Amino acid sequence: VQLQASGGGLVQAGNSLKLVCTVSKRTSSNNGMGWFRQAPGKEREFVAGISWRGANLDYADSVKGRFTISRDNAKGTVYLQMTNLKPEDTATYYCAVGRSSYASRRGENYAYWGRGTLVTVSS
Repeated sequence: VQLQASGGGLVQAGNSLKLVCTVSKRTSSNNGMGWFRQAPGKEREFVAGISWRGANLDYADSVKGRFTISRDNAKGTVYLQMTNLKPEDTATYYCAVGRSSYASRRGENYAYWGRGTLVTVSS
């Protein structure tokens, strides 16, 4: 299983970006998916998660109300719509395929990881 995250870039604070994660195999349609991020010098942190049918969503408090996770199982993709971006959102963002059907905040509950896409928010 291969994942490829895209959509990152350099934006000014207050602007929006939409990240896309494409999964190489359709096995992801039965699995929860998640987005994580890692800023320079910091540990990886959970951003958002979505269950396999998309019925259950979870967000880190720092992005709640600004980010929206969604998925299209027919296309094998998961999205992260990011609005009102802040400089503290600057990080490399990774998508991951969960080991089960629900979304988890814990990285060890994800089996496959993408290579990441860099998001830089300038003030």
